[in-house]
Amino acid sequence: MSVKKKFVAGVVSGALLSFSAFAGEDALLKASDRAAIVQTLAIKLNANYIDPAVAERVGRAIAAKHADGGYASATSVKAFSTALATDLRELSGDKHFGAHVNDAFRERTGSNQAPTRAEMEEVRDWTTRRGYGIEKVERLPGNVGYIDLRGFGPTEFSGPAYTAAMGLMEGTEALILDLRRNGGGSPASVAYLMSHFFPLGDQRHLLDIYNRPENTTTQFWTVPTVALRYDRPVYVLTSARTFSGGEHCAYDFQAQKRGTLVGETTGGGSNPVTWFSAGHGIVVAVPTARATNPVTKTNWEHVGVKPDIAVPAAQALQMAHVAILRSLVSSAKDDKERKNLQRVLAMVEKGETEKPVYTLRGES
Repeated sequence: MSVKKKFVAGVVSGALLSFSAFAGEDALLKASDRAAIVQTLAIKLNANYIDPAVAERVGRAIAAKHADGGYASATSVKAFSTALATDLRELSGDKHFGAHVNDAFRERTGSNQAPTRAEMEEVRDWTTRRGYGIEKVERLPGNVGYIDLRGFGPTEFSGPAYTAAMGLMEGTEALILDLRRNGGGSPASVAYLMSHFFPLGDQRHLLDIYNRPENTTTQFWTVPTVALRYDRPVYVLTSARTFSGGEHCAYDFQAQKRGTLVGETTGGGSNPVTWFSAGHGIVVAVPTARATNPVTKTNWEHVGVKPDIAVPAAQALQMAHVAILRSLVSSAKDDKERKNLQRVLAMVEKGETEKPVYTLRGES
């Protein structure tokens, strides 16, 4: 199986886990069951977590807590998985760790790494029902484009939707890309979206991901076959909730000097995950890979992506819109256009919106 297909399988696994039924959450665990889960977890951590020293330290700390009776009150599968997720994040400092219950989960190893046709159709349905992660596409006053993007689904489904959304933005003077509630997803889909923001023929190397269990490095570049290109200014909105692939996208705009980031420092999670079974239906997300930006030679793990213009997330859209309008006012060559932009700017600065008119001209 190719490395790129393994990334697809990982994205599909994450999507399937996000909407699968958790039938065994209330199942009870004995002390011996918890001990077996802790032992299995330590083995999976040591073999797969991106930082072996941290994996060993975290595994020992969880085993010691169990030996001291620290998990005695976690008598159900759900309670134990919740406790493990909290401890994995706090002990490692890695926010990508997670754990929940899914009796149907099976690890993708060997010949079963590729998602089945039925799984792909299920993910396609899930992706389309959520608008490919595109929550809103709008033309704001002053002919400013706006896209609210909540996640990066599998590229084969989401890629055409990104191009369709960008097609509606083609005639705008500038674009605001809202990633404030973007929790991440496929790095290949981030690269596909980014491809719209560089001239044809200008191919950019965006990210390298080293996978520890596979001992492989995958490069992510802009996609030369993306035909629609957008050459106007871009403002990217961020928040403390922007995470993982959402951060990757914001980081790319900043590192490639293609956009201005407005908002808050992001969540600080750059290590991609693989899902593993710890037993008794508990599924653990273990960060198995490390992302490296080829421009900065580092990533946003622990530190987040810092905005160029720091404002509370709730004010980021207004701030970006005002900045764009001020630039448009200063560059306007036509007096009528300038006066209209000044009117719109004054309105946006006050936080006001134009009221719709539903009567014909001349009617009272």
